[in-house]
Amino acid sequence: MAEEYSIEVCRKLEKKFLNTGLHRPMRVERYDAGSELEYDVHEVGGTGKGKVKLVIDKFVGGGFAGQVYRVKIIDIDAGHNSIGLLEKGGTYAMKILIPPSNFSLIFRNTLYWAGFQGPFQLQVNPHAARAGALWQKFIRRGASIRFGDENSVVDIHATFVDKTLGSCGELSEWVEGRTWRLEVDDRLDLLKLWQKKKLPENIQPDSPEYRAKYEFMHKFVELMHDMGGHEFARQYEWSTCKSQPNCLKRIKTEDSPQSGLVAVDFRAGLALLPFLPMSPGDFKLILNGLRRGSLVQFDRGSIKKLENFINAYPDKFTDMHGMLEELKEAETVYRNSVPDITHNHFRLLYSRQLWSTMLSSAVTGWEVRNIIDASASKKISNSRFLTILFFLIGLLPLLGGFIRKLFGREDLRRHYLEIITSLNYFKRAFRARIFEKLIPWHRAGRIDEINALRTAESALRFLSHLPFSFLPVGLHRILTDWGYAKERFDYYLFRPVRLYFNAKSREEWLRDMISDGRKKHILTDEDAEIILSKIKEPYIQKYLKSLAVHVCTLPVTQVVSIIVAVVYVLMHPEMPKAQAWGIGVGIIALFQVVPISPGSLVRGLYVVYLVIRERNFRDYNIAVFLGFFKYIGYLAFPIQMAYRYPELARFMAGHWANESVHIVPVFGESGALLEHWVYCLFYNWPLTIRRRIQQRMEKRSQLKTRYWHIFLCAIAAAGIFGYADFWFFNKNGVTPSLKEIWWIAIILPFVCGSLATYGFGGASLVKRFVGSAFCGVFTGLFYTLITAILLNGPGDESGGLVAAGIWRIFLFSIISTIGAIVTELKMPAPAISKKK
Repeated sequence: MAEEYSIEVCRKLEKKFLNTGLHRPMRVERYDAGSELEYDVHEVGGTGKGKVKLVIDKFVGGGFAGQVYRVKIIDIDAGHNSIGLLEKGGTYAMKILIPPSNFSLIFRNTLYWAGFQGPFQLQVNPHAARAGALWQKFIRRGASIRFGDENSVVDIHATFVDKTLGSCGELSEWVEGRTWRLEVDDRLDLLKLWQKKKLPENIQPDSPEYRAKYEFMHKFVELMHDMGGHEFARQYEWSTCKSQPNCLKRIKTEDSPQSGLVAVDFRAGLALLPFLPMSPGDFKLILNGLRRGSLVQFDRGSIKKLENFINAYPDKFTDMHGMLEELKEAETVYRNSVPDITHNHFRLLYSRQLWSTMLSSAVTGWEVRNIIDASASKKISNSRFLTILFFLIGLLPLLGGFIRKLFGREDLRRHYLEIITSLNYFKRAFRARIFEKLIPWHRAGRIDEINALRTAESALRFLSHLPFSFLPVGLHRILTDWGYAKERFDYYLFRPVRLYFNAKSREEWLRDMISDGRKKHILTDEDAEIILSKIKEPYIQKYLKSLAVHVCTLPVTQVVSIIVAVVYVLMHPEMPKAQAWGIGVGIIALFQVVPISPGSLVRGLYVVYLVIRERNFRDYNIAVFLGFFKYIGYLAFPIQMAYRYPELARFMAGHWANESVHIVPVFGESGALLEHWVYCLFYNWPLTIRRRIQQRMEKRSQLKTRYWHIFLCAIAAAGIFGYADFWFFNKNGVTPSLKEIWWIAIILPFVCGSLATYGFGGASLVKRFVGSAFCGVFTGLFYTLITAILLNGPGDESGGLVAAGIWRIFLFSIISTIGAIVTELKMPAPAISKKK
């Protein structure tokens, strides 16, 4: 959805719809800020009931489980009673258990139906919503025992049914919190040892927030298993790589990395099917579920294990016995509301209570989802025959859902009857459908506010947009809005050039990124002020200009790869088109994965140009090497600035990590493990490598420098190559080319480079790499001499031997250098000392 859209335009379109005077209500996908709603709510853990009037303060977001809002209660009507902790004027979180996206809704419901053979119960069954809320109450109390503070689990206050969206919902405590801060850590090697529990107790690694959340979530999962909430624990399994945003840190506890962690989400969105794991951790969860006898997993818990936990701490649950009975009743109805053949098994063949509950819950679900109205619900619930017939009608492809709504709702019968009997009403219905459709289009960013109102007045304009509505949002907008298209082309093609030449534009660019970082909690207010205070410094300006160059190089690789692919296809007219284009697509894909690409080459050469022009290697000693590598090169300058401008370096690395992972569905959510992994890979890991290399160089400085072992390594490798050639010649009658012994041609120079760097003693890092390259050169030279002396060269032609020798020297020098680099990166860290 678009981050910014006009709520006023949506209200105008809604008003236009209401003015058409249709018999049916407007279809609503979600609510906008300022919308006033009224619900009949039922207190969780108590008997309080009443009407609550609230106003939407903010749409927070939505996923497979539902849509979340921050709301403010403006009135409560409960007579002389109270409804739990709900107060007039209070701010709360409201979750309605239906996704705002049609794709998410269909995908979620399909998986659930495959697992349980019924509709998504948390949405359509009030007993299921109550059961989940009651489980959360018990888990909250358990957290007070395990962690000493029940505020480590968000409180839930009430449940309700939203008749407009057709879903159950809940009101909970509003948590002013954030996901983790991306921390600078040049000791990732220690962090890995800590996670594997191999780090001595007297040594503490860095990344305190990361470690605090890691420990909290693991202990919380253990708690839920102890309480019987086995499938609720899936929401906090670290290994799923997407559970981390479900645990927030309260803003008021910023001073302490370890405190303020709170579990906020207990409603699963997707059923876990045994044949469809959707994360790395799902494999373990599936096996554990099979051990418990749960083939399909969603939110099932063990009441028996919960009772055992309660009995172990009787004084902590004295006020929750009535709640336990309510949970048992809600669980029974919930679990008996769908066939669920993996759990009910043979009960489906003989249990009347099971079938009676299923049919009764089906009618309730149809009413909640607005498939039937209250009058039809009363009629159908009184007849088992009508219930079964109504269910069977829904199984008809395409028309089943329409027929059910037609028979189940009086307003729709009147609506469609008048459509076919009144031309005037048909026109009004068509215009109303235009208004109804434009609202989600505008929210998604498919159409701006001016064009939304213009399109509302023109059926032809709307019909011209309709075919494009099936395209991705950005493409739809570009193809239908020339002004927006020009703006996008300017943004991608000319804006980087302006950023390079215009200092004011660069400063404004940084200010915008800082503002965005504050909103996303990537950047603290204190760090933001420090960065802004240094924005005029020459090195910062130099960095921003270099960043503009990086942005300019973004499309280079894509453009070059497409050109190469097209040229290949055009140069091979004899090849079948499908095969030629298949290879062309492979060429484009290859450009995306190679470590050094045309774009990164341009970027690296620019850094080399800066070094030569300014005669300053010190300020670019990291960026000049990293700049040549794809992806990691974008963080070359943040890494370079890590010690001179740590706040800016940390923010820019976090900003790039945050932006880059969002293209990944589900796992790319802000605060998830992928974001942290990318940040550490491209920022913290290079810092860790630099620290380790510096420590090694300090220890090596006491050693004597030596280079004579290069010749020994080269002679040994050339001897092995010569023996391989001799063996190949005796077998085939000709000496092999490098292509025919490619695995030896890669392994031997690599090993030579690796062994060479071990033997250089006190030599500097640059001299080690140069020396390893020479080791490869001598290996190629000696190998060629052996070939010439013993086997008389390939084809007995001196020209062929010289060409082969040149290729050997070139390739072996590169591979040997790579071997040395990899060895230096992977070499064990110096002995760990206690951090002060």
